Amino acid sequence: MKRLVLTAVASLFVVACHHHSGDDQARARNAMFSPGIIEADVGVHASVLSSDAFEGRAPGTHGEQLTTDYLIRQFQRMGLEPGNNGSWLQAVPYVKTVLQHPENVKLHIHGNKSDAQFVFGDDVVLASPANLPHAEIKDSTVVFVGYGLVEPDQHRDDYAGVDVRGKTVVILVNEPGWRNEDPMLFKGRKLTWFGHKLEDAARHGAAAALLVHDADATGLSWNVARNNWGTTRFSLPPSDDARARLSIAGWLTTASAQKLFASANADFAVLEKTADLPTFKPLSLNAKASVAIDSVVSTGQSHNVIAELVGSKRPSETVIYSTHWDHLGRDGNRIFHGAVDNASSVGGLLEIAEAFSHRRPRPERTVMFMAFTMEESGLLGSRYYISHPVVPLNLTVADINTDALTVIGPSRNIAVIGYGQSELDDDLAEAARRQHRVLSPDPLPDKGFFARSGQFNFATAGVPVLYARSGWDLREGGVAAGRKAYDDYIANRYHQPSDVYEPNWDLRGLVQDLRLLYMVGSKLSMETTFPQWKPGSDFSRSGPDNR
Repeated sequence: MKRLVLTAVASLFVVACHHHSGDDQARARNAMFSPGIIEADVGVHASVLSSDAFEGRAPGTHGEQLTTDYLIRQFQRMGLEPGNNGSWLQAVPYVKTVLQHPENVKLHIHGNKSDAQFVFGDDVVLASPANLPHAEIKDSTVVFVGYGLVEPDQHRDDYAGVDVRGKTVVILVNEPGWRNEDPMLFKGRKLTWFGHKLEDAARHGAAAALLVHDADATGLSWNVARNNWGTTRFSLPPSDDARARLSIAGWLTTASAQKLFASANADFAVLEKTADLPTFKPLSLNAKASVAIDSVVSTGQSHNVIAELVGSKRPSETVIYSTHWDHLGRDGNRIFHGAVDNASSVGGLLEIAEAFSHRRPRPERTVMFMAFTMEESGLLGSRYYISHPVVPLNLTVADINTDALTVIGPSRNIAVIGYGQSELDDDLAEAARRQHRVLSPDPLPDKGFFARSGQFNFATAGVPVLYARSGWDLREGGVAAGRKAYDDYIANRYHQPSDVYEPNWDLRGLVQDLRLLYMVGSKLSMETTFPQWKPGSDFSRSGPDNR
């Protein structure tokens, strides 16, 4: 299978945050929203959705009910119509696993040189992708499979010559071209989506898989990995997601990986370098792994929210605007407010919908506005939609997606995540010229954020997508200021309780971005042609190359 190697930018910006207070919902009820896209209205939406009352917007909670109710009320106020055959909601079934007594979870390694033990949270995070109430490995042989890649096009099979059935595989993130900076290996520093690696390990019969966390390779700190792989995990039921699943999977810190290899009298740094070579062969370590985890497994349903403005001439052809409404919820007294990620984009979706609701003449094609659930759990809401589309995918003109919009002022450039893939880039460039701005490729093409937001599922199904936000070249401070803001956000707020709404956010750049995306969708809504993927893209209108 040809690996989808995609580019991204992670410019998730925010200024210093302090918790907001006041009756935000009353503020929204009393607000007089403008028919245009303006800063004040985005601020109202973002402050409400990220307030304490919404409890971090976790799927299947009171926070979800508040969120979906809020979105429906706003769409009704605008005069839009329910988008799912008369309903505002699309039910998305889920399986929920809640890890029990994580403080007692310890990964034990018995090596031929020494034994080692790794504590949940500090050294390792684990879950059961197979949603087992009790998952356990005992004296499972540890196998280093390098990057865990099976890529015939690259003449690469990291499982060749080794039987990993019932064993524990240790996997590096990214791929050889990233570490070697060799454009001839895969696509150089452009990140491979590591989610496939767990599926590949399960298909080969592994009982468990440990991804070695690398902040440089992922662009994310261990703290983020720990929060993302916390005690509560969601997945789609097997009836809606038949992919192979491991009994146990998780992340291991780099320091812990070094300690694990040392217990087997092996040098992690040396073996890590061998994985970069085309001649890499998997290696069974002289080490056995044991761990047991217990989880409470339950089923339920969350919801995608879908609104539409029916087209005047070609209503069956549809332009989609999308984002995700969910975040990480709460952990005890800690609320993961998710203000930038992703109340900013939900507010942006509402503002674009507001502008379309007042557009004259009415769009000739239908325009849909979708807020997906369970994005933080692996893009589950959008994945479910692609399997159960309201509009046939061959009549879906494009998906224009937003995620974690910038809140630190205007920039000279607009960065396209997945730059160069589709003709939508050209439409965005034309709109950007009206703002005296330019398009730019991703400044961090090795972080792979394209595969971590909802438009990815549309792309893999063949629908052209556009995913863009302000670049780093700020009008006040230039690239240095933009990079500093990005680094500060990732280090101090991304997927942490400190991602809260701040009244002094500078939303001028965010509004500029929304207006650009509105212009692109407005143009598409009046055309008769369908945008296409560009030659050499990883995708095609009939779907990606799945050889």
